[in-house]
Amino acid sequence: MNSRERILAAIEHREPDKVPVDLGSTPSSNISAIAYNNLKKKLSINTGHTRVYDVVQQVVIPEDDIIDRFGVDVIDIGRVYNDKESDWYDYTLADGSIAQYPKWFKPKKADDGSYEAYHSDGTFIAKMPKGATFFDQTIFPYVDGYPDNYKNIKDAMDKVLWSYLVHSPWDHANEPDFWENLRKKAIELRNSTDKAIMIVCGCNLLEWGTFLRRIDNFLMDCYIDQNNVERLLDKLMEIHLDTLDKVCQSVGDVVDILRFGDDLGMDSGPLIGPDVYRKLFKPKHTMLCDYVHKHSNMKTFLHSCGSIHSLLPDLIEAGYDVINPVQTTANGMEPAVLKKEFGKDITFWGGGCNTRWILNRGTPEEVRKHVLSNLEIFSPSGGFVFNQEHNIMPDVPGENIIAMFDAVREFNGG
Repeated sequence: MNSRERILAAIEHREPDKVPVDLGSTPSSNISAIAYNNLKKKLSINTGHTRVYDVVQQVVIPEDDIIDRFGVDVIDIGRVYNDKESDWYDYTLADGSIAQYPKWFKPKKADDGSYEAYHSDGTFIAKMPKGATFFDQTIFPYVDGYPDNYKNIKDAMDKVLWSYLVHSPWDHANEPDFWENLRKKAIELRNSTDKAIMIVCGCNLLEWGTFLRRIDNFLMDCYIDQNNVERLLDKLMEIHLDTLDKVCQSVGDVVDILRFGDDLGMDSGPLIGPDVYRKLFKPKHTMLCDYVHKHSNMKTFLHSCGSIHSLLPDLIEAGYDVINPVQTTANGMEPAVLKKEFGKDITFWGGGCNTRWILNRGTPEEVRKHVLSNLEIFSPSGGFVFNQEHNIMPDVPGENIIAMFDAVREFNGG
């Protein structure tokens, strides 16, 4: 099988010739800039650039030699944007090493050593404290209450860091020929590689509520102010379905996987109970999946962190083909349990290595044994794409990253 065939076989629950691998096809299956620099140093790679394509989380576009070294089978359409040297500039990471930002991102260094990001109208929208490795949201447009109408909702959404500081290709979305260029670039990429192609499309619902209202307010609203929650969700769906229409028309016959996002879990369990999920969110998640499946050839991928075991039956019914990051350290998310209960119905994309205390704190041999054990559990009969649990963080040693991917190669037969 080639890489695209391998990925699609796994998603369709046909056991591929070997376990497919991801690193960097989404901003939540990626590697932080500091960890990436440490990895390149460990591999004695002195060429190329560490380019931060998601400036909020400070994660990179893995370069071709890293993709090839680790046998990665899937890539993000965003990597073919900002492809000129002039699109980037150098900056210094928290550990003193060098990376590059896209030229449109110019945070200001404050007197206390933190970095601040501002909207074009001067609104302070995000902050990265001194020594930190990601930006925090600083403005919540609906924190004081829901508006009477949503005629200005796009202006409010534009003040949220996840929208305003968006990664490629969406940092080009305001260009008049964006959709034509997206299709052109997608076709060029598909013709130049046998790797599966991912497009990250968001379409968050619960998360957009937390971005606009703040998480404490919105989670309470889901129980005590459901009318306003539904009004907001209905408006968001108008926006999301319009986006999906354009995506499906532009690249629905070219791209293989569309990645949605909606974090539904925390360590101990879901952020909202299954009954509330079924009432407020499941019908809309079903509409999103149905739209993609009916209007494109793309598989649907949901990024949802935390303990979502109790929601998985509903997410499967809603139509998601793939779930990520498979946070096995959360309650009820043990690999053997997930595979036994849901392995025939959804593809697990992630869960291959615990990033909380194994990948960052274990020895290379501990990483190897842990990865091999998870591969034994997740890989039978397909339905699994190897990735660590969420992003590789700055504290992960380069030798442990190498040990993780070498273990996959060992499992796949060398």
